[in-house]
Amino acid sequence: MSALRVLSTLAVAGAMRGMVPRMEAAAGVPVAAEFAPTQGLMPRLRGGEAADLVILTAEGIAELAAEGLVDPASAVDLVRSHIGIAVRAGAPHPEIGTAEALRAALLEAPCVAYSRSGASGIAFAALIERLGIAEAVNARAKVIPAGFTAELAVRGEASLAVQQVSELLAVPGIELVGRLPAEVGTVAVFSAAIPRASAQPEAAGRLIRFLASAEAAPVLEAAGLEPIAAG
Repeated sequence: MSALRVLSTLAVAGAMRGMVPRMEAAAGVPVAAEFAPTQGLMPRLRGGEAADLVILTAEGIAELAAEGLVDPASAVDLVRSHIGIAVRAGAPHPEIGTAEALRAALLEAPCVAYSRSGASGIAFAALIERLGIAEAVNARAKVIPAGFTAELAVRGEASLAVQQVSELLAVPGIELVGRLPAEVGTVAVFSAAIPRASAQPEAAGRLIRFLASAEAAPVLEAAGLEPIAAG
């Protein structure tokens, strides 16, 4: 029995890794998931890389559907995700409750870590431009191509880590300071869909239904995500 190959955004990595046995029971086959930013997965899928199920930003799924690479009828919005800030466990928590407080915290931080290609990193880069602090922040920032920014905070290489809350919580040894304030924060929607070339579309459909179910919702919530259509 071949494994169901899943290419997924990092945002749901922590939650999915915590419920592999239940995912496999729901799908009826072993599940082999690989996690990377949406912007890293899109070129691979466009280049013909095989996958049975994809979980990407809603915008990414829509683009692939328009290009005929995924079945739009299979698409399901799974979760909403907020961008947050984390520090190494035991480190002081800066005040980030307002846009002005966040601006001050970012300017005072010795080093801010964010991702270049993830949805959170793209949004954060635009945010510091809007706040007028991009040059100052980037002069001391650690910008990683992909992966978990909180790992830099744990290692002491960055004082603040910026990423989707679920991605921050996936790293042991950090403390979540909180979400970006609503006035400047962005909400991402992550969706699942079945590629038209999927070798196991029925198993993929069963896994999507599980991930969108009430059974999966508590795990998604514990991982820092907001389930959209549990039931």
